[in-house]
Amino acid sequence: MARYIGPKTKIARKFKEPIYGPDKSYERKNYPPGQHGASKRRRKQSEYAVQLMEKQKAKYTYGILERQFRNVFVRASRKKGITGTILLQLIEARLDNVVFRLGISPSRAGARQLCTHRHITVNGEIVNIPSFSVKPGDVVGVREKSKSLEAINNSLNGSAHSFSWLEWDENSMSGKFLNYPEREEIPENIKEQLIVELYSK
Repeated sequence: MARYIGPKTKIARKFKEPIYGPDKSYERKNYPPGQHGASKRRRKQSEYAVQLMEKQKAKYTYGILERQFRNVFVRASRKKGITGTILLQLIEARLDNVVFRLGISPSRAGARQLCTHRHITVNGEIVNIPSFSVKPGDVVGVREKSKSLEAINNSLNGSAHSFSWLEWDENSMSGKFLNYPEREEIPENIKEQLIVELYSK
């Protein structure tokens, strides 16, 4: 699967916030990338450009490609409720994101790699599909043979993640997905309504 492997600071500067986490390079250059940097005068963005930018920010934040993102939106639009909120809830329930939220990996890219390398289980069964949808009540854990991996242990030791919709058991190195999070519980700075408006055109 294709994925973005370019400079992350450049993307953070494009969206004017550190979407990949703390970044010292971004703090030094917290203005848009380009030849003229902060001094470049930019025209006022159109409504479409603002909506497109928000969708791109969400895609880069969660590491999802366009086709996958659109498919999730279609699923969200078919469910009852606020489409934008449901969209974020479905994305938060992706296996790679749940692994990241539990602190098993310090980044979503790392969580994706752990999944594809068969280090992660769901309800005791190995699942190597990062986009797998975790459902309330599912238990996501580290495979028995992988519990001694240095990368996983270092991540768990340095993890301060604590989310109300997840329950972590340190002894079994597994976490339970209790329920879909409410919008105010999701810490990502994404204006999901702009994404809904973009896809509704």
